[in-house]
Amino acid sequence: MDKTLEIVNRYDETLREVSRLSDGKATLVLASKTVPAETLSALAAARSGVIFGENRVQELLAKYFTAEGLTWHFIGRLQTNKVKYIVDKVAMIQSVDSLRLAEEIERRSAKVDKVMDVLIEVNVGEEESKGGVPAEECLSLAKQVRAMQHLRLCGLMSVLPIADETTLEPLYCRLAELFEALRSADPTNVKYLSAGMSGDYPVALRHGSNMVRIGSAVFGARHYDE
Repeated sequence: MDKTLEIVNRYDETLREVSRLSDGKATLVLASKTVPAETLSALAAARSGVIFGENRVQELLAKYFTAEGLTWHFIGRLQTNKVKYIVDKVAMIQSVDSLRLAEEIERRSAKVDKVMDVLIEVNVGEEESKGGVPAEECLSLAKQVRAMQHLRLCGLMSVLPIADETTLEPLYCRLAELFEALRSADPTNVKYLSAGMSGDYPVALRHGSNMVRIGSAVFGARHYDE
């Protein structure tokens, strides 16, 4: 089978499964790290409404293109000095993890007359290797972000530890509590709880996630240079 057709078929299957598990309420973001631009372009041409999520600014800039119905999200750790390169290209930044970063996104978005959708990244697993604010700082940062004219706080994002569902359950409960606190303060804009990837998205969806970031289940195993 043609590789493009394989990817389109896996995308369709994954989209159906995400919809089934969430009663049609979850959004699928394709984590496109390391996937060549030509592969992404072929998928975007075959299916409207695709969302690609990139982890690295340099890679996003190298692969960026426009297509009918296509949107891009930034889902990786973002340095403040690189914000200026992506504000005009992405529809959402999912990885806001500090006031300093939020202020830079605000400043750069104002320059291009844009209101940027953002998610606050929360490190509920308290893992040193992962980004995100500690859970106890989340609501304070959210209040500061909501005061910014060129940011629209749309919810939370988290990368949970690799563990069994029983171990993860209290972390998902904490994440859900934070999300509900945000949503009660701004029900119009706060819509997304972004959690779950290829290996754990069914668990995430069972525990309240309504946005999943899936890569290898659609594109196949990743091949990293480093």
